[in-house]
Amino acid sequence: MSIDLEAALDRAAAAIRGASALLIGAGAGMGVDSGLPDFRGDAGFWKAYPPFRGRAFAEMSTPHWFRSDPELAWGFFGHRWNLYSSTPPHAGFAILRQWGEKLPHGYFVFTSNVDGHFQRAGFAEERVLERHGSIHYLQCAEGCSPEIWPAGELQIAVDMATIRTSSSLPRCPNCQSLARPNILMFNDYDWLTERCERQYSRYQGWLGEVEGKNIVAIEFGAGLAIPTVRHECEQRATTLIRVNPREAEIPSCVNGVSLPMSGLEAIQQIAARLTGLF
Repeated sequence: MSIDLEAALDRAAAAIRGASALLIGAGAGMGVDSGLPDFRGDAGFWKAYPPFRGRAFAEMSTPHWFRSDPELAWGFFGHRWNLYSSTPPHAGFAILRQWGEKLPHGYFVFTSNVDGHFQRAGFAEERVLERHGSIHYLQCAEGCSPEIWPAGELQIAVDMATIRTSSSLPRCPNCQSLARPNILMFNDYDWLTERCERQYSRYQGWLGEVEGKNIVAIEFGAGLAIPTVRHECEQRATTLIRVNPREAEIPSCVNGVSLPMSGLEAIQQIAARLTGLF
């Protein structure tokens, strides 16, 4: 894709300057500038988890491992918990929040990420929709109740040579069965949706408030493999700013700006054009 990047950045800044509300869409690529892996393709997954070479991310991120091999299941998700909890969100998160807070109708975050980085960066809990759940919340793996509870100060030691844990496994406070993250996995029919449904209800309320307004959606690192975030931003935006170093194309029916670059770089470049306004 050949574009005039400077002109595209100017158009993106102008769109945000004139926005009534900001919809922030985020896929796995949003965390890359923080140092998080995006598991792009099998090669990316194997780079993050060499012991899983020959397996796919979709094969390992499934609930059946919590029944068939809980030490492996919690080795994989425990490593992700440790990584997401110890890695600070990059500086672009704070800039985005400042933009959204200054617009007349504010912002909402629609993300497929489970890392909780928007909340850690100061985004209001009631303004975030985590479409696939959050690693910071747990549920009973046996489904004894509809309860979802915070993971708190969970401690999981992981042997990176095997991606297994020897730590005490998290347990359900009600029945003492194994607990699992409140995350939508592949082939997952047991994910408890109540927390996500509350978030979605707040999101629907916000969309009602901004109906007919100038909604700018700025979308980061949402790929084509699982296009949930892409479709949502395309559907809701008056103007879509799609930031993606590899898949920045926008359908011809959508008014938008393509920025084939990293999320942090795009935010900083746009921010430089908004100096004095935000």
